[in-house]
Amino acid sequence: MPRKTCIVYVLALMAALLINSIVLAHPLKDNIQDRESLQRGAKLFMNYCSGCHSLKYLRYNQMAKGLGLTQFDGRINEDLLKNNLIFTQATINDPIRIALPPEDAKQWFGIVPPDLSLVAREKGTQWLYSYLNGFYRDDARPFGTNNRLVPDVAMPNILETLSHELPQGKFETHLHDLVAFLAYVSEPEQPLRLHMGFFVVGFLLVLFFLVLGLKTVYWRKIGGK
Repeated sequence: MPRKTCIVYVLALMAALLINSIVLAHPLKDNIQDRESLQRGAKLFMNYCSGCHSLKYLRYNQMAKGLGLTQFDGRINEDLLKNNLIFTQATINDPIRIALPPEDAKQWFGIVPPDLSLVAREKGTQWLYSYLNGFYRDDARPFGTNNRLVPDVAMPNILETLSHELPQGKFETHLHDLVAFLAYVSEPEQPLRLHMGFFVVGFLLVLFFLVLGLKTVYWRKIGGK
């Protein structure tokens, strides 16, 4: 393969990998590196979702560090965490669980509400946004609402009050914040992975040109072209 063609192929491959990593890390423009958005999303989840849905694979202290709820010396701001995001008797080292007994959940909803730690990886952020934004009034249903994406869903429209209180655009921003937070929960190390990805791609580019230069020097010495 000609050298110029090889260079073009390698550069195209690296560019594709870089673009793909950015697209996967920022689905639906929910920037998981925007800590203010994640903090708003966490507050929404704890106020509207955590009564029924757990995040058992994430601990409060891990969430606090990931969302920047720390003091100047790097220690977790326990007062901020406990006053705004912990509504049970849990400690900051506990997983994010619910106080709702499974028996009560089955009686009220017919099923035990699922844990949402990995829902963003399982369903995708586009699905989550469409689901949360897909509730509509249906008096024939037990809770008076239905969902366009999941017909006859057992879950009530937990954000109904919020949707009435806020303008449509502001409400959609809140949905993006909530979805972004769930995307973060599904892979808390994703911001670090994305940050490292740029350095890895840059290192590979530098290494490629170094190897290409060495190859040119060696071929000259042995009489190659």
